[in-house]
Amino acid sequence: MRNTRGAEIAETAMILPLLFVMVMAIFWFGQAFRYYGTITHAAREGARAAVAPACATCAVTGSAQQNAVNNAVKAVNTALSAAKLDPSQALAPVPIPTLCACGTPYPCTGTPVACFPSTSSPVSNVCVQPNVQLAYSSGGMVTGAGTCGTSVSFGYKYPFHFTLPCYPQPCTSLDLQKITLPAQAQMREETQ
Repeated sequence: MRNTRGAEIAETAMILPLLFVMVMAIFWFGQAFRYYGTITHAAREGARAAVAPACATCAVTGSAQQNAVNNAVKAVNTALSAAKLDPSQALAPVPIPTLCACGTPYPCTGTPVACFPSTSSPVSNVCVQPNVQLAYSSGGMVTGAGTCGTSVSFGYKYPFHFTLPCYPQPCTSLDLQKITLPAQAQMREETQ
């Protein structure tokens, strides 16, 4: 009979790195899924804040559209902060969603609604598109005016590095900070 001393150690030495990589991949995927759920919730909160009717007793400090945009950005940043995520990691979406102005007939041939605040603004981490056409008439027919609402979208930079030891250094092939998770929510307009 052959001597099989040390075979278990050699097999373990081959399998343990693969097992470690699989456990780490499950952990990082779980973190990404948690971040995605959180930023999607933040986008919904922003869209909800943008379309909600203004308070009857609140002082209006600007145009209704500017107030809606400010409410949306504030709601997104508040939701991110509440979930212990850094609002400064939010990025303007690339590309900007191409949504048409409310009341535009199908197919939309005009200029898409711009993002507010503008993408050249230093606080342009959230794209709010108020008064956009969300859907055209129901029943499968594309003939009516459809539904108007607001769209809120942004990206969130995944905040972790995960690099494997490799040669030659530096090895950044698995740098997870290059991943941007997208978030978008749309809400139809409400009336008082």
